[in-house]
Amino acid sequence: MGKNDRFKKVYSQGTVNSTQIWVDKETGVNYLYHEDGYSGGLTPLLDREGKPIVTPIIEK
Repeated sequence: MGKNDRFKKVYSQGTVNSTQIWVDKETGVNYLYHEDGYSGGLTPLLDREGKPIVTPIIEK
């Protein structure tokens, strides 16, 4: 994998106020990124039990 290939954007909503979901292709952990103007934040997505949501990794 190259430098910029570790994360894959799987969901995007909005333009100025943007919400995105990214998946780490090495661990499968899902992250929520939200930006509003000049600020933004990134956090892992959690299920009801507080555990990270993990997408199965498909090896090619």
